Amino acid sequence: MAQDAGYPQLGCTKECCKAVYDGKETKKHVVSLALVNNADSTFHLFEATPDITEQLTALQSHLSKKRFTPSSVFLTHAHIGHYTGLMYFGREAMNTGSVPVYTLPRLHRFLGMHGPWSQLLVLDNIELRKMEADSAVLISSNIKVTPLQVPHRDEFSETAGFIIQTKNKKLLFIPDIDKWNKWERSIVDLIKQVDYALLDATFFADGELPNRKMSEVPHPFVQESMELFKNLSAMDKQKIFFIHFNHTNPLLKTNSVAAKEVRQKGFNIATEGMILNME
Repeated sequence: MAQDAGYPQLGCTKECCKAVYDGKETKKHVVSLALVNNADSTFHLFEATPDITEQLTALQSHLSKKRFTPSSVFLTHAHIGHYTGLMYFGREAMNTGSVPVYTLPRLHRFLGMHGPWSQLLVLDNIELRKMEADSAVLISSNIKVTPLQVPHRDEFSETAGFIIQTKNKKLLFIPDIDKWNKWERSIVDLIKQVDYALLDATFFADGELPNRKMSEVPHPFVQESMELFKNLSAMDKQKIFFIHFNHTNPLLKTNSVAAKEVRQKGFNIATEGMILNME
């Protein structure tokens, strides 16, 4: 639900995070998605976050038998909230065996060439599998994942979004992207083609970071996204779930004016433990 640094965020003493310590709001974990196969209690993980211990523990209540090791992991990019949970697959923690980890080419090289991630390969804790943008990966007889390369701050790797497709449903997962108009694809057209769209909502509005140029972190503001999506049908708007909230984002607060505005306009706000039916 939250962006890379979680909620509350380390070092923040302002009201947004102080509310958690005062018991007025609850802690929120970094955005991650699990695709569960109910037939055999296996699951595929999208993003390996710093909160992976608590997230995979919470997931157990949705499995018919305990299983902490994912059948595969798909990573979007090399920013801290999206891949650093891989460390818990190492010998200091789970010491897993050859967990398939799917990435686009630059992230594949980054993980393979730099410690401590490269040690996970040497010790066979993970197995890197390279993907190509727009080329589907079949992860079971009726589930495929297609990476979409999206514009973002790509210091160490490119950035992916994913279309997850089961026999009957499609889900679009884009936790991080720069402004929608920087992408050669039409996000509006993509929304129409899927059943669910989990989309970057890092910041609600301009000016949210008063001491920083927001052009340095050019995520689409939620207000911008809602304006772009305003002509979608009510059914298409209901497909949209905003995710990846910065600790300053008022959408973290259930009853905020901003949250009420989003719902009144026909969109959804993702919540911790939310379940979407992909059957």
